[in-house]
Amino acid sequence: MACWGIVILSFYLLAAIATPILSDFGLLPDPNFGLENPIYAPPSFSHWCGTDRLGRDVCVRTLEGSVVALQVVFLAVILALLVGVPLGMLSGYLGGLVDRVLVLIMDTLYAVPVLLLSVVMAFLLGRGIPNAAVALCVVYIPQYFRVVRNQTAQVKSELFVEAARAIGAGPFWIIRKYLLRNVINSVPVLLTLNAADAVLILGGLGFLGLGLPETVPEWGSDLNLALSALPTGIWWTALYPGMAMFVLVLGLSFIGDGLEGWISERSENFQEVN
Repeated sequence: MACWGIVILSFYLLAAIATPILSDFGLLPDPNFGLENPIYAPPSFSHWCGTDRLGRDVCVRTLEGSVVALQVVFLAVILALLVGVPLGMLSGYLGGLVDRVLVLIMDTLYAVPVLLLSVVMAFLLGRGIPNAAVALCVVYIPQYFRVVRNQTAQVKSELFVEAARAIGAGPFWIIRKYLLRNVINSVPVLLTLNAADAVLILGGLGFLGLGLPETVPEWGSDLNLALSALPTGIWWTALYPGMAMFVLVLGLSFIGDGLEGWISERSENFQEVN
């Protein structure tokens, strides 16, 4: 399953790398300009995925959308990881007032529905790739925090941590040297599953008109524009961005499930050996 996910993700990464290069050399048309093209042209040799209501090439906009989606999702999950993991380790290890305050903040964020929180953050921050990444980042910080905090609270009572504390090791040394390697195992799984979820949320924000500027090709906004044309039998403007979003989410989910199974198998084998 993970292998299939890697193949799918590799295809999107290749498209994200090749699309700007081909556009710079003029081998792909402008995704925002299609006045010379017929509107709502069905898929053909000249336009593989057809054109939309403005004459823009749907294939090019779908490829450009993969670039935008990977940029926003990568920034969002990395930022959430860089913030959530250290806060979770500090909260789980230090306990006391620090733990209670951080848990209260994270539980408050976690209690808000994901899409609603992302909509509020996107509305406050405005449109743009960095703003969309930050809006999604806030959604996933509590998830990293909760997972890492619970694991840190369990590991800190182990004998090797007590021994390090007994010889005078400080909290930050213990966290970096002993705790990090023991609580980081579940983070890759969470990262890939959050990335899959972030693709859907980004599409939802674009569909609601709160994601990225209109000049930026994005799957959710293209689906919103295609919605009015579906009853008239114009299916291609919705099919290709929708399928692109679905397949990317599927690939990331495959990677997450495969990593989870591999990590669980390693943990079971380690316990049997011990």
